[in-house]
Amino acid sequence: MVEETQIPTPIPEPPATAPAGQTPPSTANSALVQPPLPNVASSLPIPPPPLVRPPLATPILPVVPPIAPIPVPPPSVIRPLAPLPIRPPVVRPPPLPTKNGEANGSDSGSDQEGSVDPSSTLEYEITEESRIVRERHEKAMQDLLTKRRAYALAVPTNDSAVRARLRRLGEPITLFGEREMERRDRLRMIMVRLDAEGQLEKLLKAHEDEEAAAATPVEEGDEGPQSYPFYTEGLKSLLEARIEIAKYSIWRAASRLERARRRRDDPDEDLDAEMDCVLKQAGDFTLNCSEFGDDRPLSGCSFSNDGKLLATSAWSGSIKLWSMPQVSKVATLKGHTERATDVAFSPINNHLATASADRTAKLWNAEGALLKSFDGHLDRLARVAFHPSGKYLGTASFDKTWRLWDVNTGEELLLQEGHSRSVYGICFHRDGSLAASCGLDALSRVWDLRTGRSILALEGHVKPVLGISFSPNGYHLATGSEDNTCRIWDLRKKKSLYIIPAHSHLISQVKFEPQEGYFLATASYDTTAKVWSARDFKPIKTLSGHEAKVSCVDITGDGQYIATVAHDRTIKLWSCGSNGKNAMDID
Repeated sequence: MVEETQIPTPIPEPPATAPAGQTPPSTANSALVQPPLPNVASSLPIPPPPLVRPPLATPILPVVPPIAPIPVPPPSVIRPLAPLPIRPPVVRPPPLPTKNGEANGSDSGSDQEGSVDPSSTLEYEITEESRIVRERHEKAMQDLLTKRRAYALAVPTNDSAVRARLRRLGEPITLFGEREMERRDRLRMIMVRLDAEGQLEKLLKAHEDEEAAAATPVEEGDEGPQSYPFYTEGLKSLLEARIEIAKYSIWRAASRLERARRRRDDPDEDLDAEMDCVLKQAGDFTLNCSEFGDDRPLSGCSFSNDGKLLATSAWSGSIKLWSMPQVSKVATLKGHTERATDVAFSPINNHLATASADRTAKLWNAEGALLKSFDGHLDRLARVAFHPSGKYLGTASFDKTWRLWDVNTGEELLLQEGHSRSVYGICFHRDGSLAASCGLDALSRVWDLRTGRSILALEGHVKPVLGISFSPNGYHLATGSEDNTCRIWDLRKKKSLYIIPAHSHLISQVKFEPQEGYFLATASYDTTAKVWSARDFKPIKTLSGHEAKVSCVDITGDGQYIATVAHDRTIKLWSCGSNGKNAMDID
């Protein structure tokens, strides 16, 4: 280190003090040295002495305080960091095998190239909740892939082919209580499982065996695969009924078209004004009467042809007749051993038909006498409807069929299949040529009664269809479903014309106004019934008053009254404000 040296500074001496009585010398002369005075007695001249210049004074430097040395810190010593805690390694589930047998790892190839040996590194630990969520996600993905593979596989549709495929795969051809659709689903899952396990050879071999068996000609005496025809031979009475229905429908269709042409060409007829008047009246429907109908929930209701009687069915199995418009009880019909599911009046007289869960339908007169009993269904009945001629009766059942009966003889004329699940609703075209059925398979079918063929399959609903009704105009069909919508189908275009988001719960019944079809009524489990315009299918009136699910609705022929029944055991009669002043004329 370099030490700083201090330079001594000379301190000037103070001037001499003059004695008392003398003047001190000046400051300028005090600094000069005075020579001694010469002797006056001397006569010799004395030369002047040489001038002696005083020495220059040393300059006074300012006192600078010493500067303290800058301390130099000692060299720092780096302390070692504390070691990280060692966590136990995480046990990962084994990778899922893929179709080719390779491990389905979550890391990509680029990550694996730059990674080091897993044994030399530590992995982060996951919580138990995260592991459960991961397993649930993987299981959901596996189920989704399984369903995709299942729907991508080609599975036979014929039940005999399904049984043959199960036998070739070494599986039981049927299980106890197994139905055709369940057997086909079981075959589908077996094929998916074999495909996932990589046993494609077994599947291909079974397929080749089927093709070889189909290509091999069957010799006489050998039992080959049975081929089922698309039709069965009908009775002679069915042929006669088809001929009679054809004649009746031709006459009815001609009358309907002639009336439509006459109304179109008549200058005095204003169809738009008439529809506006009817829709205005329909918007004035109010509650006219409310009456308890039974001790159990009510399931169906129907007006007579003249509108003077109302019939109701209940879960107690009893059928009751009520006079209109006072809704006073006239008669009680008892004959069913299970709950009654529907009731319908004949279009030509006051006879009525009832359906029940005891698998039978019965025909009654207005006095309460039992006329006929229609037995033959294998499961409970849902809805019942009369043919416009009044000579035939249609019944829908949970045995996946609907049947046509002769009212006069009580004979079963037609057993019609076509739905993969239970058939719930049935109705007839105004001309009598067509019948429509709907079921729990979310499908509606239109049948030609003159030929027995299914001419239309109306697909669009995503849940079971519970209500169906033909419009009097001849080309519109309404269906109500559990998907809370009512669809209007155009039979001419063979497609859905309009979708009405009608209710907040399932629709139990739909019914067109029976005279001209100017408006449509729907009943729903949201405790309401609604009236809709048939022109643009907009809501006109909401009939609110029930406290439970509304199960059925019906409209009188002149369109002046609407009846609804519900699970709150009440009958409610709704009437428009005109009180019959502007009622439509019934043909």
